[in-house]
Amino acid sequence: MDHEAEVAGIGVGAGPGGEEVPAVVLRARGEYLPIFVTPDQARSIRGALAGDQFDRPLTHDLLVEMVTEFGGAVDSVRIDDIVEGTFYGKLTAERYVDGEPDRFVFDARPSDAIAIAARLECPIRVSDEVVDAAGQPPESVDVDDDGDPDDDDHRPHGTDPDDRDAGRSESDADDDFRYR
Repeated sequence: MDHEAEVAGIGVGAGPGGEEVPAVVLRARGEYLPIFVTPDQARSIRGALAGDQFDRPLTHDLLVEMVTEFGGAVDSVRIDDIVEGTFYGKLTAERYVDGEPDRFVFDARPSDAIAIAARLECPIRVSDEVVDAAGQPPESVDVDDDGDPDDDDHRPHGTDPDDRDAGRSESDADDDFRYR
């Protein structure tokens, strides 16, 4: 079963070498789902959510404009699988030919699909299997809903940049991810 998701914010997690790695955080089925993305993708998603306009289109803006100009529409995006920590998604689009809908499903990186969905305000759906595998309970995270990446007011215990290991155990994977 698929569940409608919303972007809760942009977060920062700790990569394998301790470096900060951005993530888009979805809220689905009452849980948070962090999906690691590149800094460019994080900026693209954050900009779309904020309604920022650029002098020249970003790649996601260009794709949306092209699909629309050619008579198509993006209906929804799905994050429907996770294999060894890698998320897989699809983008569903359609166009009308002689009054009949012609539906297309494209494989997509979830980060790209979410960036497009944020521009079009189309639904984001996440499968039960993905939420079961990677979802985190709400009490394990604080999400700064205003989208300001520099606002450090909402951090889970033990994630202050000056005291990264406070209250942390090696078996506690939730401490590897912090939101801002």
